[in-house]
Amino acid sequence: MKIQRLLIALTIANFGFLVFLLAQIRPIQVSAAPPVLRGRALEIIDDRGRIRASIKIEPADQLVTMPSGKSYPETVMLRLSDSNGRPAVKLGGSHQGGGIGFVGDTDSTYVVWKAEGTESSLKLTNKDGREQVIKP
Repeated sequence: MKIQRLLIALTIANFGFLVFLLAQIRPIQVSAAPPVLRGRALEIIDDRGRIRASIKIEPADQLVTMPSGKSYPETVMLRLSDSNGRPAVKLGGSHQGGGIGFVGDTDSTYVVWKAEGTESSLKLTNKDGREQVIKP
């Protein structure tokens, strides 16, 4: 009889503990999504693991010279690549200006639209090397 009373007492104690725990549960509140995603770079990959889009900061490089003769500045770059991994669209910005480039079927077919310093231009180049530069 003592064991039966002990088991009944433990059952009642467990039931009381369960009621206490259930009373503490509050409805789960859905928190708002964080307003900002922060990081040093962002890469989007395809099913094969190849980078198809990226946003990152390219460091300044004193050894590389821009067509204007200035050294390559720190630049924020967005690249969209084709299925072969070749950049098809580039969008960049730095303290010197910004630009966007589109590459065609080959690397020799492209469009570059930029504003650098006080100058702006649109450069169109065909596969055969013919180019046209439009400046205001």
